[in-house]
Amino acid sequence: MVFGALLGWLSNDLAIDLGTANTLVYVKGKGIVLREPSVVAVKKDARSARVLAVGKEAKMMLGKTPGNIVAIRPMKDGVIADFEVTEAMLRYFIRKVHNRRTLVRPRIIISVPSGITQVEKRAVRESAESAGAREVYLIEEPMAAAIGVGLPITEPTANMVVDIGGGTTEVAVISLAGIVFCKSVRVAGDRMDDAILHHIKRRYSLLIGEHTAEKIKMEIGDVMPEPPYKKMEIKGRDLVSGVPKTVEIDASEIQAAISEQVETIVETVKIALEQTPPELAADIVDKGIVLTGGGALLKNLDKLLREKTGLPIIIADDPLSSVVLGSGQTLDNINILREIMIN
Repeated sequence: MVFGALLGWLSNDLAIDLGTANTLVYVKGKGIVLREPSVVAVKKDARSARVLAVGKEAKMMLGKTPGNIVAIRPMKDGVIADFEVTEAMLRYFIRKVHNRRTLVRPRIIISVPSGITQVEKRAVRESAESAGAREVYLIEEPMAAAIGVGLPITEPTANMVVDIGGGTTEVAVISLAGIVFCKSVRVAGDRMDDAILHHIKRRYSLLIGEHTAEKIKMEIGDVMPEPPYKKMEIKGRDLVSGVPKTVEIDASEIQAAISEQVETIVETVKIALEQTPPELAADIVDKGIVLTGGGALLKNLDKLLREKTGLPIIIADDPLSSVVLGSGQTLDNINILREIMIN
């Protein structure tokens, strides 16, 4: 017991945003110290499997590995798809943050999507404990994002947050340190990448990888493009001849490819507004909706939401870090943590 307490004293408390696309780690007193893709490269042989690389190094291997090496994304739609690989990834990140000290037993806060089941919550908690956490607290992503962007969550006013990540889109209305209404859909950045990948395969008979699809979305992805359309050259494998080739695509094609996913996000926001109590809806008219997560960076998404809802739309200053910053702030304020953590 004393030994455990001593290890806890030696370890810095952490807040982790365990995302489908990226994992961010916040250390108490230091801020964000790690931002890496949620990818693990595993080498398999006849007897066992061992972790070769984690994070950026592993992401570079996606789609480029020989038969005995697999680059795995252990998180799918915001939840754990591969328990062992997630545990290995968490252990690697915890050690990296603590400068590879082996006797590390930190207290960890992990943000999770609001729509996940009890089984999925237990999987997150157990994988963090197996990776070396002394205590694990879970906090809902929209709540963490609201704290991260500095919204007054403890006051009796409505704070509406739309957090668009890699695996899930979370729309939440928060008041008095609680979630009044929340809707989570498993449609976000990854589904857009898939849609782009399939569009190019259908239209040009060209096969591209996940990495290229994401690059296209980031460079020319626009939900309301205007002529002259932004163009981009992409390389891939021709499905007819089997040889590599280059094609040129423009922003209007990408808008058509991702329109279904964007429409789902807009509809989710509208449903949340319909379900909000009238007193809180009045606050949202004045204060607007805050966009966080990587999806908030999709060009003109704020403009489209403003057009469809007639409400002010504010993009967070650092949308990619909002969730981990909010989780990190609760490390310093244990009273708020007790109010908002998931039991």
